[in-house]
Amino acid sequence: MNEYLVIMRLDLITKEAQPSPEQLEGYMKMYQDWVGGIAAQNKFIGGTGLATEGKVIKPNNVITDGPFAEVKESIAGFITIKARDLEEAVSLAKTCPILFGEGNSVEVRQVSGRHQDN
Repeated sequence: MNEYLVIMRLDLITKEAQPSPEQLEGYMKMYQDWVGGIAAQNKFIGGTGLATEGKVIKPNNVITDGPFAEVKESIAGFITIKARDLEEAVSLAKTCPILFGEGNSVEVRQVSGRHQDN
């Protein structure tokens, strides 16, 4: 099995794109069910959501506030999963409920150096 990072991107800045509290509750239930399905297959490693605030560190010890969502597609969170290959990882990721949102996307990347034979 290999490890894959599933990166979820969505619009965190456009006011009209933000769900109501009721919608958010429904989306969180769908997300938990999706992750639960992956965990039931013993393929979930871990993951979390990300805060919208932070710091950006650049060369020469330049530290700025941010990252600021300057585009509508911001990283909202990620999970790490186990899969035989990229195709299986994509198959698991393509059912992510994040994809129900207009303009949202999910990126799947293999974690380098994490290949296992079991």
